[in-house]
Amino acid sequence: MRHMWTGAKVRLRGVEPEDWEGFRDLTRHTVDARNADLVEPPRSAESFRSWTAERAGRPPGGEAFRLVVEGLADHAFAGAVTVGETDGRAGRFRTGIEIARDHRRKGYAAEATELVLTYMFAEQRFNKCEVEVYAFNDASLALYRRLGFVEEGRLRQHEFFAGGYHDVVLFGITADEHWATHERPGLR
Repeated sequence: MRHMWTGAKVRLRGVEPEDWEGFRDLTRHTVDARNADLVEPPRSAESFRSWTAERAGRPPGGEAFRLVVEGLADHAFAGAVTVGETDGRAGRFRTGIEIARDHRRKGYAAEATELVLTYMFAEQRFNKCEVEVYAFNDASLALYRRLGFVEEGRLRQHEFFAGGYHDVVLFGITADEHWATHERPGLR
């Protein structure tokens, strides 16, 4: 049986204190301009160390969690995937992905997202995943469309950062839509 948290290219794992440099680099090189030093004052290395150590000490799972995306070929920190804004009654959750600059365009974001979807739909019994993508982020728009997410709406001039207002595109995928193109996990 294949491990639920491991794909062909990546493994999802818990945050470790030594991941602080990877998270610092994600902040410096993210497509989400809100995290760039343009919008917020620069952070110290110690602030990244303490932030990462605090997250490493959290228990796994729960209503919101963050996992490190690790490349299988080199065992390097390749990014992070988050789950949050869970609504157990309605069966919805949100997810997001950030991939480090040196690891982009290798299929890591798609595979990490698919691993999270499989876990949340199969093991946590959620019915729908939602994501928000800035309208200027062509790579993420293409990623979610390729994964089978359906565009459900657009929030016009919804976020202000980097000197202007930006649209947010809303996407969603249901468990049935996911299972139509993916094998359900099971005992073999």
